[in-house]
Amino acid sequence: MAIDGIIIIKLGGSLSRSDTLVDCLNAVEKNHQGRAVVIVPGGGGFADQVRLAQQHWQFDDTTAHHMALLAMQQIALMLKGLKPDFAIADTVAAIHDQLNRKKTVIWSPDIIELDNAGIEASWDITSDSLAAWLAKTLSATELILIKSAVIDSSLSPRQLAEQHIVDKAFCDFVAEAAFKVHIINAQNYGVGITST
Repeated sequence: MAIDGIIIIKLGGSLSRSDTLVDCLNAVEKNHQGRAVVIVPGGGGFADQVRLAQQHWQFDDTTAHHMALLAMQQIALMLKGLKPDFAIADTVAAIHDQLNRKKTVIWSPDIIELDNAGIEASWDITSDSLAAWLAKTLSATELILIKSAVIDSSLSPRQLAEQHIVDKAFCDFVAEAAFKVHIINAQNYGVGITST
């Protein structure tokens, strides 16, 4: 069954290093009450460790990609620990199931599902692009990327990619998107955007 008005909210991994993370989770509850919401976690410090390990050991990008997805899964578990009423779901089908139960969902990306979807193993594709892939796959109406970086709202996604605020592949993932895209600083979340 199709669910109307799904909102995908990507929480930048760097938010996990500050109290801003809890503020953002609280704002998700407050701003989107009664809406179908899926939170996409960044990989945070766990993904940073994957980058360092790959630089040191020189293993292939597929291995690094799978390890980075595990980093997102770890942050997903942490978010669930902070918000026990939220539900974790790993596949698109599991997300639909939890949304039908009126749960706010935390996506813990399934490695096999993403491999089967043909997601390229590359550092050009991070949780930003994966959030866009999920938004398209779920026919979401909105994708909100919440970042710790200062965001110039006059810049296009391509310009934000050039500043390394979103990943290099993000523009391709949101090209001709049927959903609205918002890229905002965490301090402005709840002030700069609310869903009606």
